[in-house]
Amino acid sequence: MTTDDTLPDAVRRLIGVPQYEETTEFPIEIGYVYSTCAAVHNGNPLFWDADVAEAVAGGRIAPPTMMSVWFRPHHWAPGASEERKALQAHFDLKELLGLPEAVVVSNEAVFGEPVRLGDTLGTCQIVRSVGELKQTKVGQGRFWTIDVRTTNQRGEWVGSETYSFLGYRRPAA
Repeated sequence: MTTDDTLPDAVRRLIGVPQYEETTEFPIEIGYVYSTCAAVHNGNPLFWDADVAEAVAGGRIAPPTMMSVWFRPHHWAPGASEERKALQAHFDLKELLGLPEAVVVSNEAVFGEPVRLGDTLGTCQIVRSVGELKQTKVGQGRFWTIDVRTTNQRGEWVGSETYSFLGYRRPAA
């Protein structure tokens, strides 16, 4: 957390609080696994061959690196009334801090229980920290960190991702 007196109270209240808790819109299924593996030429038999998956992992699993895939919203869904965004906590911070530009500075993933076909996953976003206002090469801004924690329907932790961002305002031309 920051000791910066210029940090708005609305932002201070978000730090450490789980938000945007959601559940996958459909159970994990093999079509997405095949499409993702094909897109990156991942020929690991663990993801393609049911017998190998059974021998190695006790059944079919998704690649661990797909963890965030299950929560990327479709651009349109029946009944949706507004644009759907992944990592909404990040976009909230950009707006609350008046920082229209942002880049991902780093991303780290830690994996737990494997994601199995048929699983339903739950996630939440937690703003972990917001740094002090500082001048950078791209403009004045702040660094912030958001954790995304994921569990399966059995309450088992399947992984977490930590994203660090730089939100900034470009200098006037």
